Amino acid sequence: MPPPSATPAPASALALLRQLEWRVRHAVENVLSGEYRSAFRGRGMEFDQVVKYTFGDDVRDIDWNVTARLGEPYRKKFVEEREVTLLIVFEDSPSLHFGSGAQSKREALLELAGLVMLLGAVNRDRVGFIHAAPAGNLFREPVRGRGQILHAAATLLARPAPAATDGAADIPWRFIARAAPKHSVLIWLGDFPPRPQPEGWTVLQRRYQTMGFRVDDPWEQALPANERFAAYDPAAGRLVTLEGSAAERAAHASWCREREAAWSALYPDPLGRLVVDTGQNRLDALVRFFHARMRSGSR
Repeated sequence: MPPPSATPAPASALALLRQLEWRVRHAVENVLSGEYRSAFRGRGMEFDQVVKYTFGDDVRDIDWNVTARLGEPYRKKFVEEREVTLLIVFEDSPSLHFGSGAQSKREALLELAGLVMLLGAVNRDRVGFIHAAPAGNLFREPVRGRGQILHAAATLLARPAPAATDGAADIPWRFIARAAPKHSVLIWLGDFPPRPQPEGWTVLQRRYQTMGFRVDDPWEQALPANERFAAYDPAAGRLVTLEGSAAERAAHASWCREREAAWSALYPDPLGRLVVDTGQNRLDALVRFFHARMRSGSR
């Protein structure tokens, strides 16, 4: 893993982040209020004491040893920590170059990553990232403070895109398991094609609060209706022509099912995964995501 660099963040990336920052501050102060932090409540806690379980408490906090000993349910009570540590894993891949509209999936996903990092900065959390790419990985350890987080986010946004002929990124999961304190929030952003779970994924889920963020292009969700069209396939590295045949649509539907099954296996809780369309407002999608987690009491 390359050591951190002291090179200045690119001016264009900083300018984009500053444009987004005021929107993030408005969302935190006027829309999200305390819901951003409440969405992470429950795993990033310091143990306080054991208390009687009452209806509505999280069953995952039940202390089964005390419950068995006393004959009635007791749960662990926690004290909320002062800060949250966010670790962003951005999986860069040639397939993210795809885009049927004004933006590619990569551009939209990078903006989503920047918004998450800005949310952490506004809420005085510690934020770091790992950029995993076919050519190599870059790690920035979690830092606190607007200036440092803004610099880290700009560095991520300015990372060079993989070439269309590159293979898959090698995500350093063993390193990631030690890259942040226990109970940190691990947000994995990527394309999430159908594939097996990473080795040790269940261990990571016990160590961190894990969430997955994905950006989809409208053509991935549904092929254009009744028309012949050409598109560049960044994964195959060539131009392909689709005839709109029944066989092509069946193959596309099968791929979508496989992808969603693998996606759901990684994040069984629907409130642990977010899918955003390239045409959607990314900040609005994040606000809805945190609202939903807050309402459900998701941990």
